[in-house]
Amino acid sequence: MFRGATSLSLDAKGRLAIPAKHRDALQAQCAGHLVLTAHPHRCLLLYPQPAWEPIQAKMMSLSSFDKQSSSLQRLLVGFAEDVEMDAAGRMLVSNVLRDFAGLEKQTMLVGQGSHFELWGMDAWKAQLENAIANDSLTLPTELEGFSL
Repeated sequence: MFRGATSLSLDAKGRLAIPAKHRDALQAQCAGHLVLTAHPHRCLLLYPQPAWEPIQAKMMSLSSFDKQSSSLQRLLVGFAEDVEMDAAGRMLVSNVLRDFAGLEKQTMLVGQGSHFELWGMDAWKAQLENAIANDSLTLPTELEGFSL
């Protein structure tokens, strides 16, 4: 279970060091084999490879003749890259994905249970402010009656 938000720095070569608290779990779960891809919200998604495979299979089972489905396929599967953690627990973020998400030196790695989101710091702050300012944190109908 991946949770928590961590501020990370991209090095000059575009590498990120995975936080130590997640390295062991990623090694145990997938031997450091990860999939990094684009998300429609202009962040990146980072999955252990075994967790990504059923998502990709589901996406590719959708009709390529449906405009919404094919758009999501292009984004999620088309941008997907296999990445590996090196011996120091770092992973390389390609120029293509850095450009897509607007990643610069400071980034946020945000645990989402089965995977992570990777945000540029400015985009992370903006989406948080927008969510709070617009009170867009309303619950979906599936969670009616849910309480914390």
